[in-house]
Amino acid sequence: MHQDKQTRFVKETASRLGFDYCGIARATALPDDAARLETWLNKGFHAGMQYMENHFDLRTDPTKLVPGARSVITLLKNYYPAQQQAEGAPRIAKYAWGKDYHDVIRAALKTFLFELKLQFGDIDGRGFVDSAPVLERTWAQRSGLGWIGKNGNLLTKKNGSFFFIATLVTDLELEYDDPYAKDYCGSCNKCVEACPTAAILPDKTIDGGKCISYFTIELKEQLIPDTYRGKFDNWAFGCDTCQDVCPWNRFSKPHQEPAFDALPGMLEMKASDWDELSETRFNELFRHSPLKRSKFSGMQRNLAFLKLVPDGKADHP
Repeated sequence: MHQDKQTRFVKETASRLGFDYCGIARATALPDDAARLETWLNKGFHAGMQYMENHFDLRTDPTKLVPGARSVITLLKNYYPAQQQAEGAPRIAKYAWGKDYHDVIRAALKTFLFELKLQFGDIDGRGFVDSAPVLERTWAQRSGLGWIGKNGNLLTKKNGSFFFIATLVTDLELEYDDPYAKDYCGSCNKCVEACPTAAILPDKTIDGGKCISYFTIELKEQLIPDTYRGKFDNWAFGCDTCQDVCPWNRFSKPHQEPAFDALPGMLEMKASDWDELSETRFNELFRHSPLKRSKFSGMQRNLAFLKLVPDGKADHP
């Protein structure tokens, strides 16, 4: 089969499996990204996320992830919801409203690779979704899907940024898309100005140690620093502020993936419901949710932190 037909099959299969975008780039080392990542790590912007230091060479060269790799296939899957949380409730990032996207997308990637092998024979490949040393946003840009915004997220002109990014590295030779060459952020600075903790720095750099998502998800078994009291804007798990204010997200459309629909009853939960939630009930409700990553103890810590105003007194009885 010629490369154009192979490429067409890849993109048609991606669409049939529920992915919203599919782009393909040549597998090659990323020296510029390696230099930026090294600088970012040396400045300590990864804070307590020590795993970011691991497998540096794998992050910047896909041919070391899959020997003989020729193509990096990047897939986007929309998770923008049609619903809203109850007013005044502790805020949960939209990506965490439904089932754990790792499980949903990993299953689709497994099927994707299986179908490629049925079609093309004994090819090699590995699929990744936010859980391996892959620079997903760089590959998305290199495969023509969008540009990296000032908030560090991948942005698309048609549908904004509420997408999960998945990557399939394979030794299959394909036709390659042109990189996305233009940056449409321009002089807009809304995400930088809106960030509650000033985590978005110039040159599309994120200080992970200041990000609300870091404190509410990645920070394990530690108290959130007192200096951030009153600055979380009621975010209890993750943060969508920089995406919510982005003008390109006015084009976001509700997803069509049932697995990403909000878990039953979660959006109706008020602050009192979260306060009264037992560990047993938490584990029952969120056993298939991204919230399980924080564990019950982590959510309790986050919720308690939101009740404190800067002087350290309770915000309400």
